Amino acid sequence: MTVTPQPEPAAARTADADAARPGDALVKAGGIVFIVGAVATLATMAPLFLDMDPFPSYAWAVCMLMGVGFMISAAGVLRSAAAQRTAARASQA
Repeated sequence: MTVTPQPEPAAARTADADAARPGDALVKAGGIVFIVGAVATLATMAPLFLDMDPFPSYAWAVCMLMGVGFMISAAGVLRSAAAQRTAARASQA
């Protein structure tokens, strides 16, 4: 007689899916930093279109947070991929 595998209970699947994985916090933090940079970019560009005095150069430097946020998120994605790769190798051994 063969043993038929039974599906996992729904509670076990949702608890496993909701668990924090490596890199999740970096992706969330990167998203927040990116949004701050995007808002700063919109605020800094607005005077150019509204015929106002432009903001000082440090306001333009805050716009660079978009790139910083993107890089933080990319690091989180790479960390998550590395953790998944390590887990896959461990399960094969």
